[in-house]
Parts: sequence; structure tokens; C-alpha cells
Amino acid sequence: MSQTVADPAPARRLEAATLLGRAAPLVFLLVLMLVFSVMEPRFFSELNLFNVMRQISITGLIALGMTFVILTGGIDLSVGSIVALAGLVAGAMNKGSSANTLTLDDTVVAGYPVIVSVAVAALIGLAAGLLQGVAITTLNVPPFVVTLGGLSTMRGAALLYSGGGPISSFDDAYRFWGQGKLGPVPVPVIIFLAAALLCHIVLRHTRYGRHIYAIGGNAEAARLSGLNVRGLTLSVYVIVGLFAGLAGFVLSSRLNSAEAVAGQGYELTVIASVVIGGTSLFGGLGGVLGTVVGAILIGVLINGLVLMNVSPYIQQIIIGVIIVLAVAFDRFVKGRRRR
Repeated sequence: MSQTVADPAPARRLEAATLLGRAAPLVFLLVLMLVFSVMEPRFFSELNLFNVMRQISITGLIALGMTFVILTGGIDLSVGSIVALAGLVAGAMNKGSSANTLTLDDTVVAGYPVIVSVAVAALIGLAAGLLQGVAITTLNVPPFVVTLGGLSTMRGAALLYSGGGPISSFDDAYRFWGQGKLGPVPVPVIIFLAAALLCHIVLRHTRYGRHIYAIGGNAEAARLSGLNVRGLTLSVYVIVGLFAGLAGFVLSSRLNSAEAVAGQGYELTVIASVVIGGTSLFGGLGGVLGTVVGAILIGVLINGLVLMNVSPYIQQIIIGVIIVLAVAFDRFVKGRRRR
């Protein structure tokens, strides 16, 4: 009696495609670093590497929250505007006044401790995420439309609050969180890595994280399995809002200034970090470690191009092309897995 032996070739091809999809961002990052180190000797200096990490720490922090959103198949275009609004209010709390620098008002007003600024920035982010999450889950408006409206609304609120001018010159305790160091490591980098570790644990080692992946894989199946899909979806927008609010505080601390135009274009960089890191725009696949790699990859790319005196306009083109290629590669890998 003859037995039919299954051909192992398709399984091997499937495994190779899966492995390639997971390792591609890290491999590309290592190749990119090698190329830049050969073409520009200053790239691998300790000062420059810490500078890269400091630069990506703020957008990377938002990208951690965006990972939760994209894992559910959603998107948030309002994060840059939330950064601006949260940074302005946090700065105003430290100054004790929302009067901007352009008013030339020399009146000295006692401000609040830095912990108040942090709390206010976080609350603004939470509130923004909550409002948008409610609109998405209760009113059934697509996330793209809601957060596009949020982008405009939050930016307008930032302009209204500040009168169009910056709020600057904060105290030493405030500036420490953006400019300080613990040993040789900048404080924003420590904040980013600590948040990344926390998010990784939540997504990979908690029931909540497994539920997020389940919603991204098949929201209807998750609902029929008894999961509170609306509540979980709402929660991811609250999370990304929280991270955007905290990023606004760190950005204003680093620059010693908060402006209504802060965070412009962050949406592109944040989404690119998540997608390039291997998280599928269609939900259900990816993770925080990939997002960290994606954020570093973009930071290395921009830093290397700057060191090589490449025009900022060309940098925008390169990042846009990389995003398209990353999504195309994601579709290719997912297509291979389904065969």
C-alpha cells in the first residue's frame, strides 16, 4: 500500500518568507550603518550615535503607541498636533502663564513643579485619544477620517492657546527631561527605551496584548469569541494619545521652547517607523521590537544623509519611497503566508 509523502518545499518557502519578513528591517539597518560608516567616518562616533538616539526618542515614543493602533488595523494622523498642544500647555504650566514670547511681557509669574507639567501633558494626550476613540467606536467613523479631523482640531487649539507664538525659557528641572543625561546616556533615550520595554511586555506577555493581536487578525471573530472589541479599540487610541502627550512634554523640554507648529510631519515619521519595523498596516502582525528597529533605521537614514549633505527635500523623497516599499514588501510576505 503506497503512501503519499507531502512535498516539504512549500512549507520551507513559507518559513523562509516569514523569517525574511521578520529579519529584513534589522538586516537593512545593519547594512545602512555599514554603508554610512564607510562613506562618512564621523557616523560611528559616540557623540553622533547618541545624537541619533536622542533625535529618534521623541518620534519613537509616539511610534510605540502607534504600534498598538496599527496592530488593530487602525491609524492615527493627529499625533503631531497632540504633541504641539500638550507641549504648549505643559510649558505654560511651568512658566505659570500662557503668554507667548512674542508679547514681550516681562511679568514674572510663579510656575508649577515639573510633575504638574508632565501630568497635564499626559492628560491632554489621554483626552484627545479618548475623544477620537469614542468617535471611532461609537459613531463608527473610520479612523482615518476621525484622526484627520483631530489633526486639524488639535493644531487649531494649539494656535488658539498660544496666540501663534512660542512659550520658552523653562526652568532647569523642566529642561532636564529633554536635555539632561544619566552618565553618557541622554534622558530622552532612557525614557524611550523604558517605554519600549514596558510596551513589549504588555503586548507579548499579557492577556490584553493577545486581545489586541486578535482584533487585528479578525475583529469579527474576536467579537464572537467574547472580546470587548469596542473597548479594546478605544483603549489603543487612548494609549497613543498618552504617548503623544508625553512626547510633547519631552520635545518642549529638549528645545526649551513649545510652539504651535511643533510636531508637524511627525505622522509620517511615526507611521513609517511602525510599518518599516514590520507591523502590518492591515493589523494583527508586528510588535514593539520591530518598531524600535524601524525608528532607529529612520534616524540613522536621516542622520547619514545629513552628514553627507543631502538636501532635506531629497530626504523626504527617500523616506516616502521607503514607506511604499515597506508596505509592498508587507503585502508580498502576507501573500506568501496565505499560499
